[in-house]
Amino acid sequence: MKISDKLVGIIIRLYNETETYREDQSDAQLWYNRGYANGVVAVLKEKDMLGDLESILTLDDAEIHKGECFMEWEKAYHHGYEMGGNEAKEVLPA
Repeated sequence: MKISDKLVGIIIRLYNETETYREDQSDAQLWYNRGYANGVVAVLKEKDMLGDLESILTLDDAEIHKGECFMEWEKAYHHGYEMGGNEAKEVLPA
């Protein structure tokens, strides 16, 4: 199995687990996980490695939380986004 396929599996799992993250502002982990998934999506998209993911999931708009970083859960989202993107770059071929 290719690394990109494994990352797609992680994205699908995280999207399912964080489906209600916007309604649950008391759980910053949900926000972090959603951000993480979207960070990985951004890298896969940049490398043209999304495959069929867009036909499987309705992906969040890339700018969904741009400019929002005031509240703790929004900070968690952006930190997750950064970490997901960085870690995806580390494991994918250049």
